[in-house]
Amino acid sequence: MLGVIRRRVVSGASSASILGQSLHSIRPIASSEILLQPRGGLGRVRNLSHLIFAGSSPCIKKTRNVGVVIQPEPIRQMWSRPFSSETGDFIDAVVPHMGESITDGTLAKFLKNPGDRVEVDEPIAQIETDKVTIDVASPQSGVIQKFVANEGDTVEPGTKIAVISKSVDGVDHVGPSEKTSDIAAAQSSPPIETVDKKKEPKVETTPVTEKPKPHSPPPSKPSAREPQLSPKERERRIPMTRLRKRVATRLKDSQNTFAMLTTFNEVDMTNLMKLRSDYKDAFVEKHGVKLGLMSGFIKAAVSGLLNQPIINAVIDGDDIIYRDYIDISIAVGTPKGLVVPVIRNADKMNFAEIEKEMNTLAKKANNGSISIDEMAGGSFTISNGGVYGSLISTPIINPPQSAILGMHSIVTRPMVVGGDIVPRPMMYVALTYDHRLIDGREAVFFLRRIKDVVEDPRRLLLDI
Repeated sequence: MLGVIRRRVVSGASSASILGQSLHSIRPIASSEILLQPRGGLGRVRNLSHLIFAGSSPCIKKTRNVGVVIQPEPIRQMWSRPFSSETGDFIDAVVPHMGESITDGTLAKFLKNPGDRVEVDEPIAQIETDKVTIDVASPQSGVIQKFVANEGDTVEPGTKIAVISKSVDGVDHVGPSEKTSDIAAAQSSPPIETVDKKKEPKVETTPVTEKPKPHSPPPSKPSAREPQLSPKERERRIPMTRLRKRVATRLKDSQNTFAMLTTFNEVDMTNLMKLRSDYKDAFVEKHGVKLGLMSGFIKAAVSGLLNQPIINAVIDGDDIIYRDYIDISIAVGTPKGLVVPVIRNADKMNFAEIEKEMNTLAKKANNGSISIDEMAGGSFTISNGGVYGSLISTPIINPPQSAILGMHSIVTRPMVVGGDIVPRPMMYVALTYDHRLIDGREAVFFLRRIKDVVEDPRRLLLDI
């Protein structure tokens, strides 16, 4: 280059203008040609520099032509092809968001096996949390290539538990008895192709290093589910479910936190049972649901909470929070444990609306499809142990509420009515409350209101 400048100076041109022209011709060409051939040999670079430094326009055209000629076709194809992480053949199934108050869960079981075909949003696994069981749905139609987590593992939202292949057509030809090894062999071609092209080895090899990890967990699946026999005979040891552990923790915390006291009363169920018997057929015909006793107790509890707002309040530090809404939690026993769905704004609902909401929530609770939002909150709880035959009990407060009403079985007992001894269907009711906030006076008045409304439902119509 210095020789070229020296010859131009001798001929009369200034060195500055010559150097500027040379650099001007070098910059645009060099920037484009070097990108076109990043792996060019030294010989090619040397020839390319010779053409650039010549400085003439014919040479520039030749240089561009040379750049087009020396760019290999495979490299151009690689640059136009997106990364495999964007449009690859694999997609990860991850744990969904489980609720604001839930940070992790336990992988209870897989609903599918490696090699099974799944559709979009089809459940492939179940996550057991402190409150509900959540399904992990397939984000893509395809074939499950492998699982990357074990049953019994603790997982968080966003944790990858399975790898799904989107190339369903290629796998379907193998037949129903396809094996995981066949699927892996069919799906391993994209990574091999990228390795042969020698482009971005770090990016392309990252999925390859992640895939061998999950193959070790599957043998441990049975051990997570099978109970380990204790040293003694005829005994079994089964780990507690997360729901059971959560219930145990909350009940113990309630016992340690609240100054719990229980007061009792008995209710004559004659009139409420007669009301249901007289109008049950007309009620079903109009509303499509059966008229039960629980709706009557919920309406009675609403009336009692309106008369004694302190029962609906809660302690928060040094403050008392009074709630201007009434959300009734209903304790429901399920095969997996106790859940407490919430009937929102029960004070604004009639008997039919309460019955419909209870039926919907009870079905969801029993089949495990109830959501966390449907159990969050609640200002007062009703627990009906009578459906199991309980005669009397002292229920434990459901934190952070301040009181809970316990219903029990209906038993015909001899009662004195108008000076005569007559048989009456009677029920014991119990109110457990936080004595730090609620005095015995308010608790007794609340329970008396329950008794008055249930024994004479006409009070609800007259609001007396």
